[in-house]
Amino acid sequence: MGRIIMTPQQLAALHASCFTMPRPWSAAEFASLLSAPGVVLLARPQAFLLGRVAGDEAELLTLAVAPPARRTGEARALVRRFLAECTARGAAVAFLEVAADNAAAIGLYRATGWQQAGQRRNYYAPGLAALVMRHGLGD
Repeated sequence: MGRIIMTPQQLAALHASCFTMPRPWSAAEFASLLSAPGVVLLARPQAFLLGRVAGDEAELLTLAVAPPARRTGEARALVRRFLAECTARGAAVAFLEVAADNAAAIGLYRATGWQQAGQRRNYYAPGLAALVMRHGLGD
């Protein structure tokens, strides 16, 4: 399959179809992130992952899969590609935050080798914590 390119507007529209809390990111926010150094954008027809690599650390910023494409392996494939890309760029460890009540995402991340490293209370909203997850890329 060839490389899929998504515009900031397309990313924002897909993100909005997936998230209400926290609020979906705007096209301007995506454009700003895409212009930053070290950005990693992986896209499939109904899904994308956005992250970044800085030095020996990587961060998975967001992962969005259109509701009809969920539970089809899209997210797992993107996460695996992201980990490989980060390793290729020299990162030794990757981090992400995920809503503590998002059981599906937590299950995906655990299944792809991520482990909980901490928690940020009230990160997404009052009473809604984020789990900080870590992946040792050389482990």
